[in-house]
Amino acid sequence: MASSTATMLKASPVKSDWVKGQSILLRQPSSVSAIRSNVTPSSLTIRAASSYADELVKTATTIASPGRGILAMDESNATCGKRLASIGLENTEANRQAYRTLLVSAPGLGQYISGAILFEETLYQSTTDGKKMVDVLVEQNIVPGIKVDKGLVPLTGSNDESWCQGLDGLASRTAAYYQQGARFAKWRTVVSIPNGPSALAVKEAAWGLARYAAISQDSGLVPIVEPEIMLDGEHNIDRTYDVAEKVWAEVFFYLAQNNVMFEGILLKPSMVTPGAEAKDRATPEQVASYTLKLLRNRIPPAVPGIMFLSGGQSELEATLNLNAMNQAPNPWHVSFSYARALQNTCLKTWGGREENVKAAQDTLLARAKANSSAQLGKYTGEGESEEAKEGMFVKGYTY
Repeated sequence: MASSTATMLKASPVKSDWVKGQSILLRQPSSVSAIRSNVTPSSLTIRAASSYADELVKTATTIASPGRGILAMDESNATCGKRLASIGLENTEANRQAYRTLLVSAPGLGQYISGAILFEETLYQSTTDGKKMVDVLVEQNIVPGIKVDKGLVPLTGSNDESWCQGLDGLASRTAAYYQQGARFAKWRTVVSIPNGPSALAVKEAAWGLARYAAISQDSGLVPIVEPEIMLDGEHNIDRTYDVAEKVWAEVFFYLAQNNVMFEGILLKPSMVTPGAEAKDRATPEQVASYTLKLLRNRIPPAVPGIMFLSGGQSELEATLNLNAMNQAPNPWHVSFSYARALQNTCLKTWGGREENVKAAQDTLLARAKANSSAQLGKYTGEGESEEAKEGMFVKGYTY
């Protein structure tokens, strides 16, 4: 017992060089001070910064630029198929290509959108005009990003919860994505409030995000850290807040353990709202108050940007809530990373018809402009369509 314990404990006191320019004394309790080992202090030395450190900071701050946010268009082919089916189209590569071309080539999109998250097929895909999707984005001053997780699977030993797979082979994949032109990455894991959440599920989510973030930074990709707290449930806003505090505490604990550089990450959190099936709804001002309190208590100001997910809110609701959070200066760039809340009306307007492309692009630009105004705290809500007010919550939503 003593010999095995001795391999884990250091002599007291021990000097550590893990804080640059400071000498820290780590003191052990007197009850174990007699247990000594010859383990060197180098075990507490943080590894050298990524060779991409400066580039990571530049990429993150470019994406977190005033009045701009992220277009999430990284739906898997299966999910994209569901979207296409809603307007009567088959799930073929040609139809996916046509829709994605519509999105990336909307004239002037880069005025409001700083980054676009792509599915792997899209990263390597060309537009219907034969130009690489990545090149079209770069020409619009939009940073290309890539979804790198491999989806959710059941978490054995939990309360019917999930964990996110995709760490196997991630280093080689992220290196290849960088070569293809991607400069940031996304990994989505989820936490379910009705199912607990269990300590096991929260820890698994946080650890997976931290490992992904460290690997991505090592390949030159800014990681978007996204533990989505699902809207499913009848719980009130206080319950959401309590869970979110625990989740983000765990996430940043493991990010630090994995030596992730906070200046080179972006966050994609859920807003703090009541469950989608709760009787009492929250106003934008209440959502902003709870969400900003969470951010102040859990998110270091070193993080450049907080890019909120919409999570099934209506287009209008997501924009109003974002606007409410930007009524006063924040330590971070508080913005959006929306999929359905940018694309829903656009998709319906297009309907798979070539003659509707311009009208659909105009709808996308109007939605992007509205959220750009909300990022600046200047959104008024004037002239919104009825479609923008339609909720998009889907129970147990998957990408």
